[in-house]
Amino acid sequence: MVCIYCGGDTQVINSRHQKRLNQVWRRRKCLECLAVYSTHEVASYGDAWRVKTENGSLVPFLPNKLLLSLHKSLEHRKHSIEDATALVATVIGLLHRQTPQGLLEPENIALTAHEVLKNFDKAAAVHYAAFHPSAG
Repeated sequence: MVCIYCGGDTQVINSRHQKRLNQVWRRRKCLECLAVYSTHEVASYGDAWRVKTENGSLVPFLPNKLLLSLHKSLEHRKHSIEDATALVATVIGLLHRQTPQGLLEPENIALTAHEVLKNFDKAAAVHYAAFHPSAG
C-alpha cells in the first residue's frame, strides 16, 4: 500500500483481526516520510455476494443500499448516519454467518436488518418494517 500522505511505500507494523466486524486492522508506517496511520481491510461484498431478485436474476449485494435503507429509518436520531453505518456492519456480520455460498435472499436481508433494528431502536424497526413488508 502507498502512503496516504506522500505516496511512498509503507510497512505494516501491527495487525489485528477483528472477528466481529470481519475485518483486519493494520497499523502502517511510511518508509519515506515516516508517517504512521491505521487502515481497515474489509471484504468487497459487492463482488463476493449476490442477491437473488424476484425474477430469479442475480445482482451484486450493495452495502450502500442497506446503509441508505437503515439511515432512512433512523433519521429521527441525532447521529443517524453513524448509527446506520454501525448497524450495517452488524447486519453484514450476521449475514456473513448465514451465507456460506454468497447467495442472499432479499427477505433474509430485510429480516436480519429488522431484527438488528428492533434491538437498537424500536421506532426505527417499525419504520423499516413499513417499507419492507418481508421484514415484519
